[in-house]
Amino acid sequence: MSSRSLFAGLALAVVLVSCSKVPITKRKQMNLLPESQLVSLSLTNYQDFLKQNPPVRGTADAALVQKVGTKVADAVIKFMNQNKMGDRIKGYQWEFNLVNSPDVNAWCMPGGKVVVYAGLLPVTQDETSLAIVMGHEIAHAVARHGNERMSQMMVAQGMGMALDVALSQKPAQTRSMFLTAYGAGSTLGILAYSRTHETEADKLGLIFAAMAGYDPRLSVAFWERMSAKSSGNKPPEWMSTHPSDATRISNLKAFMPTALKYYKTGS
Repeated sequence: MSSRSLFAGLALAVVLVSCSKVPITKRKQMNLLPESQLVSLSLTNYQDFLKQNPPVRGTADAALVQKVGTKVADAVIKFMNQNKMGDRIKGYQWEFNLVNSPDVNAWCMPGGKVVVYAGLLPVTQDETSLAIVMGHEIAHAVARHGNERMSQMMVAQGMGMALDVALSQKPAQTRSMFLTAYGAGSTLGILAYSRTHETEADKLGLIFAAMAGYDPRLSVAFWERMSAKSSGNKPPEWMSTHPSDATRISNLKAFMPTALKYYKTGS
C-alpha cells in the first residue's frame, strides 16, 4: 500500500467514525478498528490468559466477583438500552473471573470478559467498592477506550492496515498492542488509558454501580485508600497519563449529584 493510499484510508476512517460519541460525555472519538473483530480477538486472548492464570473457584471471594459483576452488567444493559445504545454492547457475553494474583488490578476486554486480581480485594474491602472498580473497568470497554487507544498506537507505528492483516503479518506486535490497550497484565493505576479516558470511566462506572444498587459515595473512600497505598510514589499529574488522586477524588465529588440520581431510582 502506498503512503498516499495509507493516509487517504486513515483520513476516510476518521471521517466515518467522527460521529461515534462516548456515552455521557458525548466526546467524539477515533475508533478505526471494527469492534466485532476486537471482540473476537479479546476472546482468544482472554482464554489464553485464563490458561496461564486459572480462575479461583468455590470461594466466597470468587462468588462475590460473580455476584457483583452480574449486577453491574445488568445495569449496563439497562442503561444502554434506555439510552438507545444497545448496539454498543452487541455480542457481549459476560464473564467474571477472580484470579489468584497479588497485583492490584482488574480489567474488562471487549465482549464483557472481566478479570479481577485477588490483590485488589484487600483494597476494595467491601462489595460496594468492588462494584465501583468493576463498573469503572466495564465502562472502559463500553466507552471503547481500548479501541481508541489501539487505533492511536497502530497509527503511531505506521500500521495502516486492517486488523486481520495486522494479526497475520505482525501477530506478536499486534497482540502486545491489544493487551496494552486494555490494561491486561498491568497494575491498576498505570494502565494505558489517558486522563480523559479515566475521567470518563469514573463517571460512567459510577452510574453503572449506582444503577446496580451500590452507593456511589463510597467511591471517594476507595480512591483515598488507593492513594494511601501508592504512598506518594506516583509521578506528578502533568507527567502521568492518569489524573492525580486528588483530582480524581475532586472530579468524583463534583459528579456525585448526577450519579446519585441513578442510585435513588435504581435502589
